[in-house]
Amino acid sequence: MKRITVHEFGEPEVMRIEEASLPEAGPGQVVVTIKAAGVNPVDTYIRAGLYGAKELPYTPGFDAAGVVETAGKGVSRFKPGDRVYTSGTLSGAYAGAALCLESQIHPLPERISFLQGASIGVPYAAAFRALFQKAWAAPGETVLIHGATGGVGTAAVQMARAAGLQVIGTAGTKKGRDLARENGAHHVVEHGKPEHLKEVMELTGGRGVDCIIEFLANVNLGGDLKILAKGGRVVVVGSRGAVEIDPRDAMGKDALVLGMSLFNATEAELNSIHAAIFAGLENGTLNPVVGLQFPLAGAAEAHHAVIEQKAFGKIVLVP
Repeated sequence: MKRITVHEFGEPEVMRIEEASLPEAGPGQVVVTIKAAGVNPVDTYIRAGLYGAKELPYTPGFDAAGVVETAGKGVSRFKPGDRVYTSGTLSGAYAGAALCLESQIHPLPERISFLQGASIGVPYAAAFRALFQKAWAAPGETVLIHGATGGVGTAAVQMARAAGLQVIGTAGTKKGRDLARENGAHHVVEHGKPEHLKEVMELTGGRGVDCIIEFLANVNLGGDLKILAKGGRVVVVGSRGAVEIDPRDAMGKDALVLGMSLFNATEAELNSIHAAIFAGLENGTLNPVVGLQFPLAGAAEAHHAVIEQKAFGKIVLVP
């Protein structure tokens, strides 16, 4: 099979396509033939040497979708031929096949394509954790998805709408705003306009929003605090640097700023997350959005696209 291997940290071009043997499943393990692999921002941080302590060489990627090839001793939930998506692997997802723990794979409903399946793992799990395990978002509340067009953003819009929240999304282009509406946002504002936060306040009748899912805290956090309702929560899912805020904006509203990393989720939290995701995929309330597609050999180009935020929805690789 072919796989992408990183032998040194650096720019996207350090990723090389190589030939490799198919992995073998040990006890409690499963080999998945990969039909599509998802590309996440965290993949680019790890490849650059900015996040985590990956041992070189390694194959990137957490998210994929495909078919169970072999199941090791003790595996009870899956058998060869089952359609699955992954929420992590032992050997890396940018490959023709991946070795996974049984706990790292999940059933993929027939209505969801493999390309969509590769768009589930990190984005949908992160969206659910941010909304419901961190922000405690409740039906009837108003949520601002500050960046509603990427993989996590589109997932968060769909989940929030399905859960009975009033959803306000932000996007920078008409295409992005249309996508946010198509995925369930009740209102969409253009975050490039200086007055977009004023528009959010007007949409809430001056009350402010109950929670904000924030993907670029170094730019937006100071403004976010000003448009929260009393008791409001900001969940920081992404940031690219430092930011200066006025703590009085949080004090006056008893507001909370919560950091979130999916990698800190407990086993019980992950089980809850993926049970909810499967239900949404099965009943049709969740529909992963695929943005750009690249062949496996185009992994470097895919990473450039992620860094430059060129996609609406999830970027995927097809082995």
